[in-house]
Amino acid sequence: MTSGSDGRRTPGGESAQRRLRERSALEGVATLGVAGVIGGLLVAAVALPAVGGAGIMTRSAAHDFFEVPTMLREAPLPERTRLLDKDGKQFAQFYVQNRQSVDIGRIAPIMLKAMVAIEDSRFYEHAGLDLKGTLRAIIANTKAGSIRQGGSSLTQQLVKNILLQNAHSEAERDLARAPSIRRKLQELRYAMGLERKYTKDQILVRYLNIAYFGGGAFGVQAAAQRFFGISAAALTPAQAATLAGAVRTPYFTDPTLGPEHQERLLERRDLVLDRMAQLKMIPQVRADAAKAAPLALSLRPEPGGCSESEYPFFCLYVQKEIVTNPAFGQTRGERERRLYRDGLVIRTTLDRTAQRAAEHAISAHVHPKDNEVAAEAMVEPGTGRIRALAASKGYGINPGDRNDGPRTTYNLPADKAHGGGLGFQAGSTFKAFTLATALAKGWRFDQGFNTPGSFEPSSGYKDCSGKRVNDTNTVVHNASGEGQGGPYSLATGTWQSVNIFYMMLERDVGLCDVVRTARSLGVVRADGLPLKEVPTFTLGVNEMDPVTVAAAFAAFGARGRYCRPMAILEISERRGRRTAISPSCAEAMEQEVADAVNHVLSGVFTKGTMKGQGIGRAAAGKTGTNNGYTSAWFAGYTPDLAAAVSVGDIRGAYKYPLTNVEIGGQYYGSVQGASLPGPIWVRSMEGALRYIPETSFTAPDMHRFGGGSTPGLKPEDQLVDPRLEPREDGGRRERGLHRHWRRAADDYGWDPFWITPEEDPWAPRHRRYRTRHDWDDPPSERPADDGWKPRRRVRYEDGW
Repeated sequence: MTSGSDGRRTPGGESAQRRLRERSALEGVATLGVAGVIGGLLVAAVALPAVGGAGIMTRSAAHDFFEVPTMLREAPLPERTRLLDKDGKQFAQFYVQNRQSVDIGRIAPIMLKAMVAIEDSRFYEHAGLDLKGTLRAIIANTKAGSIRQGGSSLTQQLVKNILLQNAHSEAERDLARAPSIRRKLQELRYAMGLERKYTKDQILVRYLNIAYFGGGAFGVQAAAQRFFGISAAALTPAQAATLAGAVRTPYFTDPTLGPEHQERLLERRDLVLDRMAQLKMIPQVRADAAKAAPLALSLRPEPGGCSESEYPFFCLYVQKEIVTNPAFGQTRGERERRLYRDGLVIRTTLDRTAQRAAEHAISAHVHPKDNEVAAEAMVEPGTGRIRALAASKGYGINPGDRNDGPRTTYNLPADKAHGGGLGFQAGSTFKAFTLATALAKGWRFDQGFNTPGSFEPSSGYKDCSGKRVNDTNTVVHNASGEGQGGPYSLATGTWQSVNIFYMMLERDVGLCDVVRTARSLGVVRADGLPLKEVPTFTLGVNEMDPVTVAAAFAAFGARGRYCRPMAILEISERRGRRTAISPSCAEAMEQEVADAVNHVLSGVFTKGTMKGQGIGRAAAGKTGTNNGYTSAWFAGYTPDLAAAVSVGDIRGAYKYPLTNVEIGGQYYGSVQGASLPGPIWVRSMEGALRYIPETSFTAPDMHRFGGGSTPGLKPEDQLVDPRLEPREDGGRRERGLHRHWRRAADDYGWDPFWITPEEDPWAPRHRRYRTRHDWDDPPSERPADDGWKPRRRVRYEDGW
């Protein structure tokens, strides 16, 4: 039938065939022009079989025929947009019409034959108007008193479909379908224009891509997948006949509507097979064998939108990112058109291993029917790529449109701009920003305060506008189980998450500086409103979403490099153009400061609120338990992956605190960061990192951050240099460092510090160090007759 997409065939080739069609067309036009009554009868008899009498072909109708332009505007067909994971596997799609246009090389030749056989057997002979077919339709329709056969050629049917696609309103669509003489004449003239513009194969392929086959499938590729679960290139004769038979009455024969419709489709299939055999396209024996077989449908759903996606929350994030981000179009309408009609292929950052790990971890601890909801986001340090978004509830509308139930229409892991709600207060996870600010300002690990049992932020707090925001009506206490009054250093105050210590630290380093640190790490409220710059900022009074928190903590894992959360890697357009999306990153803090933050937050797993809940590799993080237990968080990270988990009541955090609740079948007197979000984080990270080699944090600069003094702090609570390892005799063996003591800056007490073996302890710059002091006990006083003598032996921790 054809040798390729260029449509060339023998004898005579396409050019000879085209000349014959053009001559036929000119003859047809002349006939219509000179003897309009004949042409009018042909058209009207097909379109209006019950019409009779004079005036069928009027002078105005003939005028319309010659006035209509021959070139028809062809808008791009709506195509489905597909979302792929990072490895190229599809997990969602969007469309207004489920269509995937294909060229002739991706359509089985038998499909081309089947369509021509049943719809326009002289398609390759006429020039857009099949006079013989029209006459045959006149006779059949006149006998029946209704339209039983279509007189339109495939080219005319293509014109009709194009006009329907071009319509911008229901009125325009009705006009394109109207059974009027004027519409049929316009259709014919446009058809003749298409015959001059395209080869026959090009016309046929365009028709197969635009036609509706039923079951929500537009185009032969979508129909083959929808009906049989295969591509159009793999269609058998019986399957091709089935699809060809469905085009005439796609709603009447829609197999998804039940057995009655499938029986009608079976009759249409057999009719097509008989016609193909009659036209010698297939042997009669083969047609009979195909007719003896059942339809053998393998109906595959083609869900559209996020509610039917395998990973709905990630899908929703991508959808909102495109329709709200000006980078994807100047107006929202333009962005929506690109998403729903332009047939994009969007490769996302989704990692199925991480996604499944997050989903399994959440489902093991929180059930969909619980009013308490858990949500988790995983973000890659150094790139900002979102690897997973998961929640304890399914996405969608609950039965009866109830507010409570196993589903939700909120994108729980995300902010409002990406389909989320108002978020939950982030609690003590915000202490990490105060910690980073203090370290950047010169604080040392063992430096701290002797804290009281309660604290009133009555002075010393200013927001970034310079306004005093002291609060004399608030009394801060340490959360239950997270520290009491007493001496706390930067390290121990973090490990125990001591509220009063951090309120005092925030006042010391400056509220505005803490806010600026948070902002440099991408911290914004989930609802999009400005951050609340109040004294309790460090206690996490701002409502947050897991994506934002995970991205902020990922910056610590990336040694201070913050990257804006991103869900899209690449966008491919239907014409082949590809646009790669690069990470958007900035240095939010010094690498050395981030290393010091990582060192302190690592202790949360070994000496702090998450003690005993490690993941078997280097990790750091911070629990978050809010005042009144309105919500609970855990945010943690490794150099390879960061994640944040939130838990709160979907009905309202303040009205329904997390006390005396049953979640996931387990009773909780109170939910804290380490009791529920922490275990979810541990389980999800273990699964997500299972096949990723471990990466260690960079050790902190102990010259800069080691030491410090806190009145009353016990020696065992002092932070030990990570580069010192235990010895068999109970001491410590240095890993390239020696420890010394020196007089504190305020001349009160002694501070430890380290030097490398390459540094000469007898050099002049070391002469201020005390001689012969013990490792465990710094010198308490200086002998009057000893002074600061150089070249005396200095005792290292493992010898002199």
